Amino acid sequence: MEKSEIKELLDFHAARINSPEFIGDDPVQFPRMFSDRRDIEIAALLSATIAWGKRSMIIRDAQRMFALMDMQPYCYMMDQGYEDLPRQNIHRTFFSDNLQHWMRGLRLIYSRHVTLDDFARSIGAGQADYPAVKLAEGINQCLAEANGGKGDSRCLPLNLNTTALKRLNMALRWLVRTDGIVDLGIWSSISQESLRIPLDVHVIRTATGLGLLTRASADRKAVEMLTAELRAMRPHDPVFYDYALFGLGVEAAKPFVLDQF
Repeated sequence: MEKSEIKELLDFHAARINSPEFIGDDPVQFPRMFSDRRDIEIAALLSATIAWGKRSMIIRDAQRMFALMDMQPYCYMMDQGYEDLPRQNIHRTFFSDNLQHWMRGLRLIYSRHVTLDDFARSIGAGQADYPAVKLAEGINQCLAEANGGKGDSRCLPLNLNTTALKRLNMALRWLVRTDGIVDLGIWSSISQESLRIPLDVHVIRTATGLGLLTRASADRKAVEMLTAELRAMRPHDPVFYDYALFGLGVEAAKPFVLDQF
């Protein structure tokens, strides 16, 4: 298939799948429940953090997680309500102690910055070659500072030279893309043209089938290779094609899961 034909195919299916109907079956529904920017940011990070496995289970467990916060994630975080949580499972291998680790670090960030977008701007994430990696580095430093020097790969990957960083790339798609259909586009510190594709099993399957990706490993190099192909087709908004790559992969393989990378 010629590149022009691939672009036409992806344009059609991305526009078809990027619709309000997508929201109800996807964890993007959780940041969309809030109007306060801080609630949206926290909900985006936490929802993306547990976004692996069957989507129905992700949504069920995210609902339970935000119910623990009385649907007020920012107030819950600032009031340190998480410190009273008994040990419990949140989602698969993500437990309440992992949630506490996240919340302590986020509380530190929000004690110094009005929004996480402001934090990203303060560390120059938007000017970095790979903004998501720069942001992950900065957040990981704050997580460690707030947790006695300890990191936690259940919150964010620690191996930033090799990880596909799928979950943070997905959260950034929600926060940065500006078409307002599914993604919220509330951030200005990072541009949508600099976003990277959230690389999961469905994206890999579709991209490989179309000849856009030949690398077997689901890692940072694969993300850069595929994003470069997508950016050549749509320079101002390469991750628009996440809808087509993910959606076509889902439609070809039900029941579907989101892989964790």
